[in-house]
Amino acid sequence: MAKITVSNSVVDLLTRKGIVDKTLLLVTDDGGGDYSLQGGACSIGSKFSIVVLEQPDPAYPIKMANNANLNLYTSKYDLMFFSNGLKMDFKDYAIILKDDSGMLDGSVLIANGQEILDAFKQGITANGQSC
Repeated sequence: MAKITVSNSVVDLLTRKGIVDKTLLLVTDDGGGDYSLQGGACSIGSKFSIVVLEQPDPAYPIKMANNANLNLYTSKYDLMFFSNGLKMDFKDYAIILKDDSGMLDGSVLIANGQEILDAFKQGITANGQSC
């Protein structure tokens, strides 16, 4: 089972934003996923986002066990980037994601999943970048 430790400061942030009880996805933001905002080939596995949804997305079926009882999900693809000791913290106005291998992302984004899907339907694409 996928497991993550979430700091109290992250829970406080999600509470202030009014999303602590929403369905949340932890996704790699590499330009290829349904909710990818940024990234490209050179950023695979180095950028992550928390995507806020009103209901679960069947493409992200893996519930992440966590100490904060968040409704946090991910996908099999995204699990490839996580190892043991996965932790999320909020310091200096940034969400930090790390595991036993080290820092994964020092600035995890929070995004509204429906707004992302709506933008893609209007032809607005992810902010891809080249290496």
